[in-house]
Amino acid sequence: MSRLVIRNFVVGLFVLAGLSAVAYMSLTIGGLSLGAQDQMTLYAAFDETGGLKDRAPVRIAGVKVGEVASIELDEDYRARVTMHVEAGLELSIDTQASIMTAGLLGDRFILLELGGELHNLADGDTMTWTESAVLLERLIGKLIHNVSLGEDG
Repeated sequence: MSRLVIRNFVVGLFVLAGLSAVAYMSLTIGGLSLGAQDQMTLYAAFDETGGLKDRAPVRIAGVKVGEVASIELDEDYRARVTMHVEAGLELSIDTQASIMTAGLLGDRFILLELGGELHNLADGDTMTWTESAVLLERLIGKLIHNVSLGEDG
């Protein structure tokens, strides 16, 4: 084999390795996984999601344990959030799901706060303890409204 063929082969290997690394990083940053993971599906109903999106993280004590699979309206016109969380989690039936904001104006995520009951949630269960998102616009509106009422009185 000539040096030109060997050099082209080595360059081809480097290009292939580079493309593989870019593909792996894209999948990792995008939150996709190539392997099947054991997961449990849980549901929660909220009055206000405040911009919560599909694939938003589900966290316990700041640690990501799952993600939001979908958000849709239920028969009572509440937002029904479907979450996929790690199957090994033992979440008591009184675990509370709250929609929180990362930072002051950051993305929304669901925070799970563990309860104290002995019975645990199972795959397909609906969480009954929920806390909807707090909308900054509503808080500011209430503050302005209260301040203007105080000036008139």
